[in-house]
Amino acid sequence: MAVSVNIEKNFRDFSLKVQFEGSSAAIGLLGASGSGKSMTLRCIAGIETPDRGKIVINGKTVFDSEAGINLKPQKRRIGYLFQNYALFPTMTVEQNIRCGYRGEKSSAQEKVSDLIRRYHLEGLEKRLPSQLSGGQQQRVALARMMIGEPEAILLDEPFSALDGYLKDVLQREMQDFLQDYPGDMILVTHSRDEAYKFCKELSVVDGGRILVTDETKRLFENPRMLEAAKLTGCKNFSAVQRLGEHEIYATDWKIKLHTAEKVAEDITHVGIRGHWIRPEDKPGENCLEVQVDEYIETTFEHQYMIRRKGEEAAAGLWWMRPKNSFREDPDRGLPKYLYLPPEHLMLLK
Repeated sequence: MAVSVNIEKNFRDFSLKVQFEGSSAAIGLLGASGSGKSMTLRCIAGIETPDRGKIVINGKTVFDSEAGINLKPQKRRIGYLFQNYALFPTMTVEQNIRCGYRGEKSSAQEKVSDLIRRYHLEGLEKRLPSQLSGGQQQRVALARMMIGEPEAILLDEPFSALDGYLKDVLQREMQDFLQDYPGDMILVTHSRDEAYKFCKELSVVDGGRILVTDETKRLFENPRMLEAAKLTGCKNFSAVQRLGEHEIYATDWKIKLHTAEKVAEDITHVGIRGHWIRPEDKPGENCLEVQVDEYIETTFEHQYMIRRKGEEAAAGLWWMRPKNSFREDPDRGLPKYLYLPPEHLMLLK
């Protein structure tokens, strides 16, 4: 895939400035609501016009403010799946699918029939969107998008309004769809789990700007920036003092830490995900004696807010501990020490 976006869009209360280069067939834009993710998609699709910049998809320039290029949405060969699917409420299933067709009228019905079979919509052709389940609506929206044979598809938080079980079902169906789709995909989401599940490459968006772009697993492992670490779900942070090439003092946690990564001069914070903190029986390097300040029980894990024992001014860290059963005593078997593995310490700017 080759996606190049370098655009600016200004509003009264918001400014969007996005620049990223995508090389994967599945790119994600991860960020909080109002960060500019959906606006980025709308600019790529041609629904919104940037004030300045350039958008290139698969070597084809679809927008260039300096060259005066601004292709209409119909000319961009891009499919767009909206959050609520945006099906026409007074049109039947087959009418909704047909309205996305751009080819010869004589072959329209054949194309519609083929997509109805491909997306398992047989028997639903004459139904209205209100007569369909959430999964059926999604499949109709996908069929309408695919009848235009797009070179790339844009998915705008397609699971955000769904309950847990239906979301799981539709995500599995979407994964099956993407395995068969030969083109490229950009997914917008505020869910780190969705970003990790669907996207090989990820850009973190905050305040209308791309903070960082990287291969998804590598970005979760090493976000490099404090805000990017927060948006990927990390809860534990401390300001740092650099003591050496592989040594820092976490000023909030009140502990000296050895790091696997070399400590650059411009590092300001350290972070660690609560699931990577490990119990220990004895003191040692990167260990702190445990004092539990708070406990939260979730469905499948225990969450403890811990701090270094005897350091009342120390900030706490969240430690996540998986449950063995729903009746397990959360106080049973608590370790005396916790270990912060050097390879899981994230050095951040």
